[in-house]
Amino acid sequence: MSTYMEKPQTVERKWYVLDAAGKRLGKLAVEAAVLLRGKHKVTFTPHVDCGDHVVIVNADKVVLTGNKLQKKMYYHHTGYIGHLKTVKYADLMKKRPVFVVEKAVKGMLPANTLGRAAFNRLHVYAGPEHKHAAQKPEARDF
Repeated sequence: MSTYMEKPQTVERKWYVLDAAGKRLGKLAVEAAVLLRGKHKVTFTPHVDCGDHVVIVNADKVVLTGNKLQKKMYYHHTGYIGHLKTVKYADLMKKRPVFVVEKAVKGMLPANTLGRAAFNRLHVYAGPEHKHAAQKPEARDF
């Protein structure tokens, strides 16, 4: 008996909608990463991009537990000496809630071409509306 290996030509992609309102950021990111990779499918093949499209709505209503909202920091470096920038997640959630969710999901995807291809299938919106109704996305509860 041989192991079934999915072919890139035979992959069928579905669309899922995840509602982030009141959900924890980490749990949301895990569910989105699993769907983007395709690990929920019985035909999952590690070396083939077999994931689905994920639409996340209400990104501005995602929750961070404990004191993370005030204590957790986002760091990035501009490339110049001494230019390490820090921003609290509370400020980041007010200005760019979509970025916070995208960063959490991207951190849970592999750092290779499969991860980059999966990240391109992620669509995050701050409000409850999205523009992917024509694809008939399936609501997924987690």
